[in-house]
Amino acid sequence: MAVGVLSGRHAADEEARAEVDVLNSRLEKTAQLTKKIQACLGRLEATGKSVRDVAGPLSGETKKLQILGNNIDAVLAAIERLRQPADSKNDEEQIIRMGPEKAGLPNYLASLKRLNKALNEMKATNLRSTQQTVQDLQRLVKVGNSQLESAFDKLLRNETPRSIEPLHFITKNKPFPVLSQDKFARLGLINSYVAGVHKQSGGSSAPQDSPIAKIYIEIRSQYLSSALVNLAAASTNTAKKKTPDAIYKAGTNGIGTYAQAMEGLFSAEYDNICNIFTREDWGPVFEATCQPSLMELGRTLRELNNHIKAHLTTDCYLAYEIVEIISSLSNSLERRTGELKNSLAASLKPVRETAKSSLGELLEDTKRRVNSLTTLPVDGAAVSIVSETMQRLQTMVEFLRPLSSIMISLGDGGWKSSSASRGGAADNIPSLASFEIGADGKEIFAHYCADTIEALLMALDGRARMLLQKKPVMGVFLANSVAIIERMIQNSDLASLLESRLSVLDVWRKKATSLYTESCKDVSVHLFDVIHTSRGGASSAAQRPTSGQGSLAAVDSASILRGLSSKDKENIKSKFVAFNASFDEMVARHKSYAMEREVRQLFAKDIQNMIEPLYNRFWDRYHEVDKGKGKYVKYDKSAIAAVFQTLY
Repeated sequence: MAVGVLSGRHAADEEARAEVDVLNSRLEKTAQLTKKIQACLGRLEATGKSVRDVAGPLSGETKKLQILGNNIDAVLAAIERLRQPADSKNDEEQIIRMGPEKAGLPNYLASLKRLNKALNEMKATNLRSTQQTVQDLQRLVKVGNSQLESAFDKLLRNETPRSIEPLHFITKNKPFPVLSQDKFARLGLINSYVAGVHKQSGGSSAPQDSPIAKIYIEIRSQYLSSALVNLAAASTNTAKKKTPDAIYKAGTNGIGTYAQAMEGLFSAEYDNICNIFTREDWGPVFEATCQPSLMELGRTLRELNNHIKAHLTTDCYLAYEIVEIISSLSNSLERRTGELKNSLAASLKPVRETAKSSLGELLEDTKRRVNSLTTLPVDGAAVSIVSETMQRLQTMVEFLRPLSSIMISLGDGGWKSSSASRGGAADNIPSLASFEIGADGKEIFAHYCADTIEALLMALDGRARMLLQKKPVMGVFLANSVAIIERMIQNSDLASLLESRLSVLDVWRKKATSLYTESCKDVSVHLFDVIHTSRGGASSAAQRPTSGQGSLAAVDSASILRGLSSKDKENIKSKFVAFNASFDEMVARHKSYAMEREVRQLFAKDIQNMIEPLYNRFWDRYHEVDKGKGKYVKYDKSAIAAVFQTLY
C-alpha cells in the first residue's frame, strides 16, 4: 500500500517536471522571439529614419505637382471656355451684321455684351494662340458700337423736325414738342451702353464728349438754332424805327416773343435729355445743346445794345425791357433746370451795363441840351426839353420793375458817379427778389426823378439869366417850366412816387414869382404918398390899408385934398399919371407873355394882391384930384378890378 503511494507521488513529480520542462522550452522560445523582435525593431527604426529622410523632399515635390496639376486643369478649363466664344463667334457676328433694327435692340445689346465679356477674358489670358480671335472680336465690337451710334443718329434725326414755327405754339398756348416715349426707351438704352463702353475705354470724363452725347448735341442744337433764328432776326428788325425820334413803346420789340420761344424750346429739350441721359449728364449735355442758340442770343443782344446806345434818349427803355425779359427767362429756366444762368447773364451783360449807365448819361444829356440853347422864347414860353424830360420819366415808370433792380444795383445816387457807366462788379443776373418792386427800388427811382427835375430847373435858370436877362420874363419862363413839370407828374404814375418830393417845385415856384413880381414894385411905387402931420413932419402912407380902410364911408377924398398944398396936389396928379402908364404897360406885358394857364392865374392873383389894395387906398384918398374928369384918374376901383380880372 505504501509502494502504491510512492508510485503515485513519483508519477506526480514526473508530471510536474515534464510541465516545467515544457515551460522552460517555451520561455527559451519566447526569449529567442523577443531577441528577434528587438532586432527587427532596431532594423525598423533604422529603416524609418531613412524613410523619413527620403520622404520629406518627396512630399514637397508632390505638393508642387498637385499645384501644377490644378493649374493645368484651370488652364484647360479656361481654354475650354475660350473655345466657346471662338466657336460661337459666327453666331454673334451674324447678329452684329443684322444690325440693331433687324436683330432687335435688346438682342443686339446682349450680343455686344457677350462679345465684350469674351474679349476681356481673352485679353486677360494673353495667349498667343488666341490673338487672332481677339482681333476678330475687337473688330466685331467696333462694328457693333459704330452701328449703335448710327442707329442713335438715325432714330434721333427721324424724330427731330427740320424746323418748327415757335409762334404757332406761343399764340395757341401749346407746349413745345418733345420726343415720343417709345423713342426715349430706345435712345436711353443705346446711350447707357455706349456711355459705359466710352468710360471703360478711358474716354473723356466730360459727359458732353461721349459719342452719343456728341450726336445728340449736334442734331438737337441745330434744331433749336433753326427754330429761333427768325425770331432773333425779328428782334433786331423791330428795333428799327420809321421815325428816328419816336420814343420806344413797351412790347413793340420782338425780344419778348424771342425769349418766350426760347423758354419753351429749352424746357422741352431739358425733358428730352432727362429721359435719355443719366442724372449726372443732364446739366452738361443741356448746356452744350443750348450753347449755339445762346451764342445767337448774345449776338442779337449786342446788336440791340449798339442800337440803344446810338438812340439812348429814345430807346433806353428797350434796354430796361430787355433786362426784365432776359432776367425773367433766366430765373424761369433756373427754377426748371438749374442751368443756363451764367450763360444768360453773359449774354445780357452789355445791355444791362447800358441800362445802368443810361441813368447818369440821360441826366447829363439834359444839362447839355439846356446849356446848348442859344435862344429862349422872349415871351417866356417853356422850351420843349421840359416836357421831353418829364415824358422820359413818365415812360420810365412803365419799366419800374427792371429799373428797381438797376437802381438797387447802382445804389442811391449811384447815377451821379462814374461807376454808373462802368457798371458794378456783379455781372450775374440778380435773383427774383431783386425784381420785386419794393420800397427801396421805388424810393431810389423817386430820388433819381427828383435829381433830374432839380438838374433841369437849375440848368434852365442859368440859361434864362444869360439869355433873357429881364426878371419878369425869367419868372414866366421858370414858372411855366414848373407848371409843366407839376402837371405831368400829377397826370401820370409819377404822382404816387414823387408825392413826398414836390416841395422842390414849391421852392422854384416862389423863386419864379419873386422874379416876376419885381415889376410890381415899379408900378406900386407911384402909389406911395407923403403926408405932412401937424407936427410939421412927414411920414409915408404907402402901407396897405387895413380891412375896411379903403371904403368911401371911411375916407373923404375932397376933405383930404383941401388940406393939401397946390404942390402936393400936383404931385398927386403926377403919381396918378405915372401909375396909369406903368400899370397899363404891366398889363400889356402880362398879356403878351405865353403863360401856362395855372401860371397866368398865379401871377394875376399875385399882381392883384400886391397892387389893388394900394391903388384902392390911394384912389380913396385922392380920386377927387381931377373932379371926376378922368384926366388924371383913369381907373376907379371897379374899373381897375375889372382889369385885374382880365389878367387871369
